[in-house]
Amino acid sequence: MSFKEFAIHPQQAISFKLMKQIDYHAIKNYDLPIELMMENAGYHLAKLCAASVRQTDKILIGVGKGHNGGGGLVAARRLLAWGYRVYIDVLEEMLSDLTAQQFNRAVAFGAMVKTIDNPDLVVDAYFGFSQRLPLPEVYIKRIKQLNRSKAPIISLDVPTGLPENPEENHPFIQADTVVSLAYPKKVLFNRNLNAKILLVDIGIPAVAFEDFGISYPFPFDADGILQLKVNQLIAD
Repeated sequence: MSFKEFAIHPQQAISFKLMKQIDYHAIKNYDLPIELMMENAGYHLAKLCAASVRQTDKILIGVGKGHNGGGGLVAARRLLAWGYRVYIDVLEEMLSDLTAQQFNRAVAFGAMVKTIDNPDLVVDAYFGFSQRLPLPEVYIKRIKQLNRSKAPIISLDVPTGLPENPEENHPFIQADTVVSLAYPKKVLFNRNLNAKILLVDIGIPAVAFEDFGISYPFPFDADGILQLKVNQLIAD
């Protein structure tokens, strides 16, 4: 799939901390439910997955206990409704309430809860901007396993394990595509990340960013997806 390109300077990107503040601000002051943002994120993710594989292919979606995992589970449910084969990899038993609801929905739609050795597509939805490094050993083991896979990898919002500080050495999922939610994060400008960066609209209004003195220049159209010209700008 091809998308409208948009050039962004690295200095325009924001930190995890600021994104968390804006996220909460949109929920509190603009009556934007977390579940709606999760649904929007998962829908965009599902569209990208569907465009990347055949219905007979096997899609492995790794989900964490938080809201990023919920977005992955929405994508699983959507893909299952469209006739795709979906496997869910869950490394923690205790999911948040909303993520647990999405998990139950995905299972009801036919998701198989098991990891597989030879997926045709991997979706990394273990953590988003809420990840705290170093990650537990069970995730580090999975990161190394998935990086050895020959399957293309799509990360939701942020590749699992990717440090905000590019000088920090931590194993991370070597995503081929990153689906960044709402606004580009500084972490995505890490020189060690070699991935196509897509920005998707999850419903946070531009005014929510402007309330923090941040301009919102992204010209989304009906697709709700932009491809960021990141690597070229870093090289300049």
